[in-house]
Amino acid sequence: MGRIRRSKKKDNSKPVNSQPQTYSVQALVEKAQALIVQYDYELALKFARRILETEPNHVEATEMLGICLLETGGDLETAKQAFTSLLTTATPPPPSAHLYLAQLIDDDPRLALQHYSAAVDILTAQLKGKDRETPDSAHSDEVEIKSNIVRALIGQVEIWMDPGYDLCFEPEAEKTCEDLLSFALQVDPGNSEALQSLASVRMSQQRPEDAKQCLEQAWSSWKDLELDDPKVPTIPDRLSIVKLFLELSLYTPALLVLQGIMAADDQEVEAWYLEGWCFFLMSEQAQENGGTLDELTFQELAKDARDCLETCRILHAQHDHPDKPLLGHVKELITKLEAQGIKPSSIRDELGEDEEWDDVEESEDDDGDVEMD
Repeated sequence: MGRIRRSKKKDNSKPVNSQPQTYSVQALVEKAQALIVQYDYELALKFARRILETEPNHVEATEMLGICLLETGGDLETAKQAFTSLLTTATPPPPSAHLYLAQLIDDDPRLALQHYSAAVDILTAQLKGKDRETPDSAHSDEVEIKSNIVRALIGQVEIWMDPGYDLCFEPEAEKTCEDLLSFALQVDPGNSEALQSLASVRMSQQRPEDAKQCLEQAWSSWKDLELDDPKVPTIPDRLSIVKLFLELSLYTPALLVLQGIMAADDQEVEAWYLEGWCFFLMSEQAQENGGTLDELTFQELAKDARDCLETCRILHAQHDHPDKPLLGHVKELITKLEAQGIKPSSIRDELGEDEEWDDVEESEDDDGDVEMD
């Protein structure tokens, strides 16, 4: 019996000691990719670094290293170096390298434009390659490639229109933006992000009616979809269209979009701000119209504005939100409403402002396939 026990102990010890050494680089890559999909960037970063210890020039690991550093607020210079290294270690380099570098460059707009343009060239070549594949195998990748091309083109438009750069004063700026967005809508007709960007261009051209048409076309492509439909834009993109709606005094669609955002995340600080701002603008218009707007009185609209802004103020503090100018505008609007005799509802009781708000961390089940110490 003694020999049997010794044999079992020896057999049990071998797999435990040897298992960590059996993972292939491909297994580590797949695990890191899965963690990124799950937004676990800190653990994915460990896997990327482990891969690079074995293969310093591994393209996918280098790309994931840069992404994880950006997402975790890590060393941005190291992330930039990682993406820059991909321009020489991979042929052609992954388009993401150019896309991230374009976003990381804030002091040389023309260099950023070059990176965006290079990404578009690589992605366009990939798209042409998909055209030669069978429809079923190419469709999902084709959708993603088109989306990335459009975003790279919009990125260029945003640089050309940015008043912080001198490019917006160049004589070719307007035509360049028109051409970029025309190409974007040629690549992906009806793309809502491209239409939103085109609306911004139309507004800068003092063409509000054309801007309204662009926004309504963009919104109509997803407004009736379920909130979890992948075709529904991200919350930041929906917040952007709300801002454009408000600039054009399109209050009803702005409120409907905000309703969908809050259904997905009722802690979204900017959504509460924009809703309060929307009701405030509506209350002003009601005063101009004799006291009502869409059968709502000035007092009702102002009361809704005050409540939304108070909620925004509380959530801003609770979440330590970084946008200080937003908070400044919220306080300015609250001061104006207070001067008009508009008091807040018992929002503090409803939100539990005096209660302790704890961050809820979701636990992740260990799938047992690859572990990282």
